[in-house]
Amino acid sequence: MTSAPNEARWLVALDIDGTVLAEDGALSPAVVSEVRRVRDLGHEVTLATGRSVSMTLPVLDRLGIAPHYVVCANGAIVLERDSDAPMGYARMLVETFDPEQALRTLRDGLEQANFAVEDETGLFRYHGHFPDGALATTSEQVEFEELFGVRATRVVVFAPDHATDVFLEAIETMGLHKVSYNVGWTSWLDIAPDGVNKATGLERVRERLGIPRSRVLAVGDGRNDMDMLAWAGVEGHGVAMGQAPPEVIAVASWRTGTDVEDGAAAALARVFQGRSA
Repeated sequence: MTSAPNEARWLVALDIDGTVLAEDGALSPAVVSEVRRVRDLGHEVTLATGRSVSMTLPVLDRLGIAPHYVVCANGAIVLERDSDAPMGYARMLVETFDPEQALRTLRDGLEQANFAVEDETGLFRYHGHFPDGALATTSEQVEFEELFGVRATRVVVFAPDHATDVFLEAIETMGLHKVSYNVGWTSWLDIAPDGVNKATGLERVRERLGIPRSRVLAVGDGRNDMDMLAWAGVEGHGVAMGQAPPEVIAVASWRTGTDVEDGAAAALARVFQGRSA
């Protein structure tokens, strides 16, 4: 293993679903190999995801990496490695908000939607129905009004009965205030505290590590990756996966292959090929 000197170290931030993992949840040996190779050069290779903590840490195990910092819940939670903490990570940063106004607005506009609120402990309270494994390892079904009064790191809206274009149009016309929101691939909406996204979480990490903006690489495929890719691309590399929507590709520095083409591995190989650490 070669350790990169501080003046040559990079921050590499990878989205999970559709980037590190294929959309069916498969993890390619090529991605694992490239992630570990870049890690072994001494660079900080981490995950920046909309997933909850409990759904993120197992992916670190599958990759075989233990970065100093991990960004979860679209930037609302930043983890720091801590050998004394459960599962080896403690919460370094937790951003929360009162979700009631957003929930009421969304329910008025999307009557058939399903709603969930994640608190700072990682517990999801949900109303309606969500796919198995979509939320977290700890969740409980409640009445809609029981979602109020919780300090939320994230609100999730799942509306499979709404066509994607109708869903997107409805969100745009709702005028949500004092929250940040990103729409996923289908009728899935993540809402975070105002001004919080993957980029804000990663900027905290970058500052902690003392890595310049010119040595940042971020790779993602979803609309919730747009802030991250734009942030990384100012001086470094913000890379869109090949299957990303046009608006995601538009903010990226460049485009790699799709998830089934091991696009994340290709991006790492392109940036770090022949790069002396």
